[in-house]
Amino acid sequence: MAIVLKDCFYVGTLDRGSELKGADIVIEGNRITAVGKDAGKAVAAPERVIDCSRHVVVPGFVNTHHHFYQTLTRNLKAVQDAKLFDWLIYLYDIWKHLDRDAIYWSTMLAAGELLKTGCTTATDHHYVYPHGFAGDIMETQFEAAGRLGMRFSPTRGSMSRSKKDGGLPPDSVVQTEDAIMADCERVLAKYHDSSEFSMRKIVLAPCSPFSVTKELMRESARLARRHGANLHTHLAETQDENDFCVQFYGKRPLALMEECEFIGKDVFYAHGIHFNDEELTLLTQTDTKVAHCPSSNMRLGSGIARVKEMLERGMTVGIAVDGSASNDASDFLGEMRNAMLLQRVRYGSDALTARQVFEMASQHGARVLNFPKIGTIAPGYAADLACFDVHRMDFAGSLNDPLAALLFCGYAHTTDYTLVNGKVVVDKGRLVGVDEDELFKKGHEISSAIIAKAGA
Repeated sequence: MAIVLKDCFYVGTLDRGSELKGADIVIEGNRITAVGKDAGKAVAAPERVIDCSRHVVVPGFVNTHHHFYQTLTRNLKAVQDAKLFDWLIYLYDIWKHLDRDAIYWSTMLAAGELLKTGCTTATDHHYVYPHGFAGDIMETQFEAAGRLGMRFSPTRGSMSRSKKDGGLPPDSVVQTEDAIMADCERVLAKYHDSSEFSMRKIVLAPCSPFSVTKELMRESARLARRHGANLHTHLAETQDENDFCVQFYGKRPLALMEECEFIGKDVFYAHGIHFNDEELTLLTQTDTKVAHCPSSNMRLGSGIARVKEMLERGMTVGIAVDGSASNDASDFLGEMRNAMLLQRVRYGSDALTARQVFEMASQHGARVLNFPKIGTIAPGYAADLACFDVHRMDFAGSLNDPLAALLFCGYAHTTDYTLVNGKVVVDKGRLVGVDEDELFKKGHEISSAIIAKAGA
């Protein structure tokens, strides 16, 4: 069964110099089999032909850091102006009330917003495990992501240091290190699929240097490598974190990670704002990767990551919307625009080009999450595609460069069509897997309930 995206106004292959106008994209099964003028004519009886003559078609974007459950605690007045540590302390008292419904519907909310803004693959850093939680958090997330059709690589996050141990969270959301390691073994054995077109990949992700011990970091790294899984944590996000590590461990965060064996080509750090020159050199030499979260960094006043310099050194830098309580949206195309503009604040008007941002959002993201066959429009690659209508009022006068227009112009960042693994998951602007009005209603009800339980 084949799908043909016919007569695409512009195909952003991201192979420099080979972008195409008026081309067809042929999809058979879960992969792209042909790209070119009239390529669809070779398909005798396609299952579906989608007219893309108004559309810029790009590789599906890859979201390299998120906290899906935070869709339930957006825009809370008490922490609209708080910095990271104060923000976390307040929100932990709400997040400790998460139950199965909260995990299921928040995963649907985040995945739905991502899919509608062109993101086809995402990780999720879930590290809050409330005591007494009934059910399997990972299974619940896979069920929700699968319903919407997202390619999903969640993390088995963890926290082992509560307030009594010098950390930030209450006792009710942390676990013992034995329980954490046992469950990491379980989810890797049950869910991790390292195949070429995997829809389920597991990452191990102790939350941060201030919420777990060195021993848990080190054992997580060793376990992940035995299973061929990636590793992830927050790192160098704020100056407070740097100060904590120096005071508590006698060294900066990256040196701590090096001691814990938590560095290398299978590791990606969220944020990476406060790395110095020597640390950037080490990251480059070890092929350690970064998930850049511009909107969250601005929202919390954490700083501006040195992305321009990272890219110039040859580092792999993905883009991420981060948690919906520190961004308040999962608008991936909007995140790409912010990534481009924020670098220009620090480095000037040519700091980051639109094409560099598209490469970060797709090809770099694919390398961050270790998906070698996504992030490119070419035969043999996964049929993960985003189709944006640019024949609209807000794009008038901008189509001399249709790809860049998606970042420089436009105010509705939603796709007409999003395809994942060869299936249409956003069709004519609407999610296929769920009624969007029901999704709003359930998300709003559950949000109100957990906030009320916390007395917030």
